Amino acid sequence: MPYKTTSDLPDSVKNVLPSHAQDIYLAAFNHAWDEYQSPQKRSTPESREEVAHKVAWAAVKKKYAKVGDTWKAK
Repeated sequence: MPYKTTSDLPDSVKNVLPSHAQDIYLAAFNHAWDEYQSPQKRSTPESREEVAHKVAWAAVKKKYAKVGDTWKAK
């Protein structure tokens, strides 16, 4: 279930991340979705979707940090 545009992202992402961070999330999620298609490529028993969301959040956290209730570029 890769996302086509940032408007397709879950509300929990759209409502909290700045536009550029949403772009990062979208790209990382879609890449991880393709990369971890096979369960053998995942190091945990989590679903493909769960892994893709974790990868996407990790990518966002490389460039952004949560300050109070908002995400700011590092």
